[in-house]
Amino acid sequence: MTKVVLISLAGSTIEWYDFFIYGAAAALVFNQLFFPSFVPLAGTLLAFSTFAVGFLIRPLGAVLFGHFGDKFGRKPALVAALLTMGVATTAIGLLPTYETVGVLAPIMLVALRLIQGLALGGQWGGAVLLVTESAPSNKRGFFGSFAQMGVPAALILSNLLFLAITVAVPTEAFAAWGWRIPFLLSVLLIGVGLYAQSRIDDTPAMRNVHQAHAEARSPVEDLFRTHSKAIALAAGATIVNGASYYILAVYMLSYGTEVLQLPRRTVLTGVLLSAVASGVAILAFAALSDKIGRRKVFLSGAALMALWAFPLFWLVDTGSAILIGVALIMGQIFFSMTYGPAPALFSEMFGTRVRYSGVSVGYQIGSVLGGAFAPIIATSLYATFGTSAAVSVYLVVVAIVSFASVLLVTETYQTNIHDMEEQKHDLESSAGRQR
Repeated sequence: MTKVVLISLAGSTIEWYDFFIYGAAAALVFNQLFFPSFVPLAGTLLAFSTFAVGFLIRPLGAVLFGHFGDKFGRKPALVAALLTMGVATTAIGLLPTYETVGVLAPIMLVALRLIQGLALGGQWGGAVLLVTESAPSNKRGFFGSFAQMGVPAALILSNLLFLAITVAVPTEAFAAWGWRIPFLLSVLLIGVGLYAQSRIDDTPAMRNVHQAHAEARSPVEDLFRTHSKAIALAAGATIVNGASYYILAVYMLSYGTEVLQLPRRTVLTGVLLSAVASGVAILAFAALSDKIGRRKVFLSGAALMALWAFPLFWLVDTGSAILIGVALIMGQIFFSMTYGPAPALFSEMFGTRVRYSGVSVGYQIGSVLGGAFAPIIATSLYATFGTSAAVSVYLVVVAIVSFASVLLVTETYQTNIHDMEEQKHDLESSAGRQR
């Protein structure tokens, strides 16, 4: 179990690190390097648009890797996703800029961003199931949260590295070559994928399916036939995670430096401290969900995020480094209340034969709806209304959507996810349909 947890955590951390350094670079330098012919606001929106396209293809990645993971196993699908992300992100660090190759530069940037999104669409489900399907039934929430720990760990690594580079490297040098360093370091993900391939076995739940010859003939088709409601509820639940997190971790960088004219290191430090708090909170609230249930923890987090939406910006707008830290830390804690229990909650909503496809498709659809356009929506709302209150209203709305979705979910924390009777029922139903 220790080896499984460490590989899931390491893979998830570096994979999300790859995704986050793109977001940080989009907020800080990509508007100048790849879209220099546009006015600052248009350049920022275009940079965030390239950030968004990585989300748009994630559901396709969920379908492709989900099919592979349900047919042939969690491990090979996860390894393939890790290797794909490692290669794509390293390649971004080698890209020529607009000044060198003109319009070809943003085209190549978008192409590699699409590959990143495809990989992440498949990685999350594999990392989550690797731990939840291997964990003791009374600790699924706790162990499942280690796959989620990759998010704050990656945010800490990416922002710490960007912070160190901005301090050590002059502004001109950062724009010329300093921004490439975080991308080139992601080559380490390739090593993690190769290690996982050789050192771990597939999950007990998947081995049971293989031994019973109960693999779904067409996992995604069976998924939508038998679990369509679960997909919709998982997607709805994920919306608050995506929107709140990318406003806290990505949009705040742009808002703080461009709108409030704060020093870059002030905002990066606040984001970094809030990520540390999130890491502790994710584990704590996931463990709590093993005791009192997933729904209670999740619903509390969504409600508190809605209540915090306005104080979040009131504190950031003061420009005080301390108050900015408080605002982001509290926001990340409330986010963690919904994010920590999510792996176990989603895993328990789907049968083993379609679980990789189910958790991946549901989560990635919600990520598109909640996270893909969050920085763009926030930037546009502020540009239109001239007040951060408009962004706060947006946060309240997404929190309400996710609250309502989880309110409709049956409590699952005592579910037996290794139940072969459910798999047998699905198999017989599929066989009957084929006849």
